Amino acid sequence: MHRTLLPEGWPRPKGYANGIMAQGSQHIFCGGQIGWNKDEVFEHRDFVGQLRQALLNVRDVLAAADAGPEHMVRMTWYITDKQAYLSNIREVGRAYRDVMGKHFPAMSVVEVSALIEDQALVEVEVTALR
Repeated sequence: MHRTLLPEGWPRPKGYANGIMAQGSQHIFCGGQIGWNKDEVFEHRDFVGQLRQALLNVRDVLAAADAGPEHMVRMTWYITDKQAYLSNIREVGRAYRDVMGKHFPAMSVVEVSALIEDQALVEVEVTALR
């Protein structure tokens, strides 16, 4: 069970939550998922395609714990190109909603110089409570 936190007078954020208050009996920690498929093959070279796949991978890990996007309380995205994110923000939002629905956990996006897999453009890490 969780509740989104919105301090009085703050505008409602779009696509994320400022905070989540949660309690649950099972904590799920999803390690960083990148944009390759289950066979560790990159089917997409573009940011949005890799993001969609990384989110699908997160969803699959959550499903292995009998959980889903609605159980997410914290999400961190590590991206290698801030401009790729910003210039595709509508497509990013569409990919997110297509995979995760309209559940928006507390979230951070961090630009990094590189990820361990050279072809990876994004890595997504999640904490969930069930």
